[in-house]
Amino acid sequence: MRYSQGGGLTAERQPFREELRLRAVEGFAQGEASSVIARDLRVGVRSVQRWRRVWDEGGLRALRSQGPASVPRLSEKRFAQLEAELAKGPAAHGWEDQRWTLARIKAVIGRRFHLAYTIQGVRKLLVRNGWSCQVPARRAMERDDDAVAEWVKEVWPCAEDSRRPVERGLSSRTNPDSP
Repeated sequence: MRYSQGGGLTAERQPFREELRLRAVEGFAQGEASSVIARDLRVGVRSVQRWRRVWDEGGLRALRSQGPASVPRLSEKRFAQLEAELAKGPAAHGWEDQRWTLARIKAVIGRRFHLAYTIQGVRKLLVRNGWSCQVPARRAMERDDDAVAEWVKEVWPCAEDSRRPVERGLSSRTNPDSP
């Protein structure tokens, strides 16, 4: 089974999955079919088959959780420091415009913490900590939203009325038989 967030379980979900595996052992001991156990536990049949194979080879101990696969490379304290660096803005780190890109954040992590991340690793780090990767809307600095709203309300209806009415069936695009 693949997980929606792209790999592995969170620390909160690991005990839940371990409990499912241990409940499956009860079914193994009673000789129940993998499909029945899978239905009862609401998991995939292949997961149950894999758990049964591990249980046959290593017993109950083999189904116990092994803990997290790896320790996060950037601790919560260091991620808080990274957030403080990002809050300063890209200009404080030598970039001319005010856009954070994954490559730029990767560079800041490398300079500040002496850690090498991949671009995808930076994305996963940010998403895991509640950030979203969004592209900002491109708008002119001089844009005046109130003036635009007024133009749409006052000028646009006049411009719309001044268009020549199109009669149906006279255009060559709507009537392929016309020359």
